[in-house]
Amino acid sequence: MILLDRVSKIYKRGLRPALDKVSLHIAPREFVIIVGVSGAGKSTLLRLLTREEKPTSGKIVVGGIDYDTLDDRDTPLLRRKIGVVFQDFKLLPNRTVFENVALSLEISGHTNREIKENVPKILELVGLRGKGKSFPRQLSGGEQQRVAIARAMVRQPKILIADEPTGNLDSKNSWEIVRLLTKINKFGTTVVLITHSTEIVNRLNTRVITLDNGKIISDIANGGYRQ
Repeated sequence: MILLDRVSKIYKRGLRPALDKVSLHIAPREFVIIVGVSGAGKSTLLRLLTREEKPTSGKIVVGGIDYDTLDDRDTPLLRRKIGVVFQDFKLLPNRTVFENVALSLEISGHTNREIKENVPKILELVGLRGKGKSFPRQLSGGEQQRVAIARAMVRQPKILIADEPTGNLDSKNSWEIVRLLTKINKFGTTVVLITHSTEIVNRLNTRVITLDNGKIISDIANGGYRQ
């Protein structure tokens, strides 16, 4: 599903690479946590996977798409395969919950009928049934993050990347979001969770990849944070 082969990213000549010959494989339907301190390379990895940045060297293949041969005009098609959730929700304050989620379908050319059918289904999946007419300011932080997850998942991407999705939430809401991500994974979506929370890492029995100074320093199959 996701393959990186000796991928490096250098932003400025003479500086340490943001990523340094990173190789990894993430299988379909896998749930993987990526950890590391600030500056370890997590954000660069995310930007490379979504093709906001291109590698200095190495090969990236996502969902069978070889980034070396991908035309820039086809990047939007690639991004339909990848849902992304961020720490700061990125919701439009003047749009309702329904409208925030529907926007993702509108951009990709879905019909009004498809939008009316699919948005309520995804809202129910994330636990927001009956919240479609609410505005973001009327929701808790955990509910806002659920809207963001619904928006990322409404196009049924094969991969969901969650970048510090619990960073702005308290412990209770954080675990509700983590449980939602595991639920989405059980439905068949590959989930990549980027986090700095050692509590989440140590409580989830799943694969953990640790980045440090742009390199993978550990890749553990069944959880646990190693520094």
